[in-house]
Amino acid sequence: MLSTDHGTIETPIFMPVGTQGTVKAVQQRELREIGAQIILANTYHLALRPGSELLSEAGGLHRFMNWDRPILTDSGGYQVFSLSELRKIEHDGVTFQSHIDGSYHRFTPERVIDIQRAIGSDIMMILDECPPADCGYEYAERSNQLTLRWAEQAREYVARTAPHYGHAQYAFGIVQGNVFEDLRARSAEGLVALDFDGYAIGGLAVGEAAEVMYRITEFTTSVLPAGKPRYLMGVGTPVNIVESIERGVDMFDCVMPTRNGRNAMVFTSDGPLMIKKERFLHEYRPIEDGCDCYACAHFTRAYISNLFRTREILGLQLASIHNLAFYLRLTRDARNAIFQDRFSSWKDAFVRRYHEGQST
Repeated sequence: MLSTDHGTIETPIFMPVGTQGTVKAVQQRELREIGAQIILANTYHLALRPGSELLSEAGGLHRFMNWDRPILTDSGGYQVFSLSELRKIEHDGVTFQSHIDGSYHRFTPERVIDIQRAIGSDIMMILDECPPADCGYEYAERSNQLTLRWAEQAREYVARTAPHYGHAQYAFGIVQGNVFEDLRARSAEGLVALDFDGYAIGGLAVGEAAEVMYRITEFTTSVLPAGKPRYLMGVGTPVNIVESIERGVDMFDCVMPTRNGRNAMVFTSDGPLMIKKERFLHEYRPIEDGCDCYACAHFTRAYISNLFRTREILGLQLASIHNLAFYLRLTRDARNAIFQDRFSSWKDAFVRRYHEGQST
């Protein structure tokens, strides 16, 4: 559990992704209705549009988007470093070109904190370098050293600056090190020494096998303090999430529920369904029996399938609402199973049913 001035976050928790201050195809009212406790926004995208000056003028992102619950902002590091042809890494920061208009910008550990102060997020992520998934040990080691140096600068800067809008802002460090356990340990130990408010596990779910992700996740959580939140960035499928909860992760985000929803994939406990397929035009039942989300409570598979086949926007909205409700219910059920000391049996049953449904 994590308490913020905008509300308490019960963990494990899934954070809907609102990259640019909006969860695609889902209104804030609908997020509240499905029980979203916190959403994620992105520093890189918000810095480009609408920009930190306008966000300051608006009184921060909470007021700008009319969201009264917690917000976590990614540092934008992943987005910057994915622009391999448009950025230059230096010891004190990174210069990059906007993917929108080619204009030049510079991120330093301090600048990223300044932007997140203007955004007013409840949880700020520090600037890190996310090395390529296929990089070698030497590159990963140099990158790790750079991330730790930036983390120290960011931590000092957070202590020297104050929130803009009267509510507390927490800072999380990001553990890197690629798939090398000794580098992960070195990264975690360096960040823990800086006493961040929580710790993220970065640089996974970028193309490596699931077994590798689980191994590195389990190793990393073992060297992070159990008394502070542990956040696995950008993960993932429903099975990825429950497997990672078993390995000690508290917080998750992923675009999969909304991105896949906009492309006609809906998640159920019996595996995902491509709702656009013709066979669903004759199924007059909810996407998932027992789901109380707006889509399932009011519409049938047949109707939603028809919406996609006729390219009606409502289909994208209903599928996204259902998928987010599914992910939030999944982490809520996991939380209840933990409290009832039956997580392992619950997780095994869920994974078995999900995989069996996928194979049919």
